[in-house]
Amino acid sequence: MLPPFIVLDPILEEWLREDIGRGDRSTNGLFPDGNAPIGKAVWIAKADGVIAGLPIAARVFQLLDRSVNFVAIAQDGKPVKSGELIAEITGSLATLLMGERVALNLVMRLSGIASTTAEYVKAIASSQTRLVDTRKTIPGMRLLEKYATFIGGAINHRYGLDDAVMLKDNHIAAVGGITDAVQRVRGNIPFTTSIEVETESIVQVKEAMQLNLDVIMLDNMPLSMMREAIALIRQHSQHTKIEASGNITLTTIAQVAELGVDYISTSAMVTRSPWLDISMRIKT
Repeated sequence: MLPPFIVLDPILEEWLREDIGRGDRSTNGLFPDGNAPIGKAVWIAKADGVIAGLPIAARVFQLLDRSVNFVAIAQDGKPVKSGELIAEITGSLATLLMGERVALNLVMRLSGIASTTAEYVKAIASSQTRLVDTRKTIPGMRLLEKYATFIGGAINHRYGLDDAVMLKDNHIAAVGGITDAVQRVRGNIPFTTSIEVETESIVQVKEAMQLNLDVIMLDNMPLSMMREAIALIRQHSQHTKIEASGNITLTTIAQVAELGVDYISTSAMVTRSPWLDISMRIKT
């Protein structure tokens, strides 16, 4: 869901400060007395895709001037076509010009993520498998990038290291084995915290199965090994969830989902997504 503005405002304000710096020389040069007239701008999609981030864009303009009226014509999570009207913005021309780049950059970035996510979701729509994002996000952008994957149809994995326990290969290597890692962690976390363990072989899967875990991840396994691992886990426990991860692409995701995993996690929605091109035009 959209993070509350009490959390987002400091982030957005910092990005505005970065862009504006000591002052917008272009806009201030046009309106040196600070009395810019009221004007209107429109946002137009320049490519097909899924929109995400319009409420955040509205907030960017309103942080500069509370009187700005941002009317979203499109809706977050809905597809748009190239040439389609996305939003209409009315306010001081100085504010519209000053907030343009930060607001547009955010929506283009988030819409690109939502659009790519929607493609992955569509590829596994005939299965019961759910698409899950990862922590491979740009520092400072995680809340918004995960919002975009959610808007695109995925569900969110951990937002941070404090959300749940996930013991990956390096955690396991640090203490010498899966069993030791899980036992150590169990004695040092709240009882409500879920535990997931990453496995890379059938030997590791068999060890993890004995530990009453919430989730077992099958990482970078070939399909044949993954099929064997799923059969073993399902035979042993009906409550343990199975997550597949590693080198998941649009060409392989359907094959993995057909094996019957509960979740497929991939960073591709964020790391491989192009921006969705959107332009702003001042109407005079």
